[in-house]
Amino acid sequence: MLEILDLSHKLKKSDYNNLGPALRAELRDLQQAILAAGIPVVVLLEGWDAAGKGDSIGTLVYPLDPRGFKVYTTHAPTEEERFRPYLWRFWIKLPPRGKFAFMDRSWYRRMLEDRVASQIDREGVLVATSGIREFERQLTDDGVVLIKFWLQISKKEQKRRLSDIENDRYERWRLKQPGRSKRRSYRRSLEAAEEMLALTSTANAPWTVIAAEDRYFRRAEVLQKVATALRHALSARGVPFPASIAGTNVSQQDGVLARYAMTAPPPGQPANVLDRVDLSKRLSREDYETKLHRLQDRLRDLELECYHQRVPVVVVYEGWDAAGKGGNIKRLTQELDPRGYEVIPVAAPDETEKAHHYLWRFWRQMPKAGHIAIFDRSWYGRVLVERVEGFAAETEWRRAYQEINEFERHLADSGAVLTKFWLHLSPEEQLRRFEEREKTPHKRYKITDQDWRNRAKWHLYRCATAEMIERTSTTYGPWTIVEAEDKLWARVKTLQTLVNSLEDRLGV
Repeated sequence: MLEILDLSHKLKKSDYNNLGPALRAELRDLQQAILAAGIPVVVLLEGWDAAGKGDSIGTLVYPLDPRGFKVYTTHAPTEEERFRPYLWRFWIKLPPRGKFAFMDRSWYRRMLEDRVASQIDREGVLVATSGIREFERQLTDDGVVLIKFWLQISKKEQKRRLSDIENDRYERWRLKQPGRSKRRSYRRSLEAAEEMLALTSTANAPWTVIAAEDRYFRRAEVLQKVATALRHALSARGVPFPASIAGTNVSQQDGVLARYAMTAPPPGQPANVLDRVDLSKRLSREDYETKLHRLQDRLRDLELECYHQRVPVVVVYEGWDAAGKGGNIKRLTQELDPRGYEVIPVAAPDETEKAHHYLWRFWRQMPKAGHIAIFDRSWYGRVLVERVEGFAAETEWRRAYQEINEFERHLADSGAVLTKFWLHLSPEEQLRRFEEREKTPHKRYKITDQDWRNRAKWHLYRCATAEMIERTSTTYGPWTIVEAEDKLWARVKTLQTLVNSLEDRLGV
């Protein structure tokens, strides 16, 4: 989730200076509307040391009436706090109705610092997760607007910033431990953060991950996201917006910022995770045949080892229409013992399946220990086709990210190896393949009117796919984006990825 986030977003200082006044004025007016409506607001910022949490809070509070907010910094618990329930010190800092509380770190300390320092184990993390989710549900059920940010920077950028702070005699007090120690703990911290985000991004309290390497982009994003959340809270309660933000200015501000965050990026500045995929990768037929046979033989051996060690394996294929999922699965299973695997094609749910929770039909297909289940499309239809086509309400597909992460965590906790592939190609290559199918008699059955209708919604599916990958790529269920413009390359990459995953799990 965090490792695949695009951190290259930038906003020119001049553009920020043009955007900033309008965004700050809007936030100022929204504060007054929130006060009049009696809505409590909690904004918490988590993220890497030196990611800009303090600066972000400063950006948010600058336009506000200081009588309407308080800022809290969370450190290790005091002796008094250790003698009380863990959440006590956060309960007593909650704002009254109509006021704001900004938190530089929060109740997530237990799932981050304590986890990295080995002060709690896996069972302790699950206990903390349960308590935090109950706490946040109680807050939002009572009308609290809870906004959670994670500020993400790379290991390289954190190293540079910590070095700058260490060498600045006016700033080095900010470090609680030597910067070198913080840099060494980046990998463990990343794993803890990934786990935390997956377990606690809920429908009522989702996380917003901010690319924080560029200060002006980060500031604008945080301002805009908070303003959007407040507008939504007022709208949900039927409260009219202040006159100054009720017109077109808001959409204009959002549109300008969106140019940098989502669409039409400058050259070299990818818009989302899919745009960073290098589709030029190719493999010669000779190299393909050599690698294919070697990997197929190795996978056959690993299938037997999975059976001996009683390790279940779940392989998920998602991708664009005509991306080559069928041919890819055929090569993956070609040398396997058919008694040890099952390929499960997933179509639209039938009436019985519709009468159950959408995950019900997938639970029924989970492999027993020592066997392999290969899904040709999967539970991700909830956040792809059902989202785009309107078969699921927005509240349902937004909730599904958390439900899917929890579902996959159950699989991982049961010992399963979970490998997920997105087969990616360009719209131009998809069109070429569609036209080829129409012209080839034995392939014509593969192309339908539905394929063409889906293609017409390419941009909607592209946005849905990028969000799916970013929100459900976890340490226990990472996505692998497969460059599928060349089918030979794609087949070898999926085989190699699965072989690597199984070797790591089996220790062979």
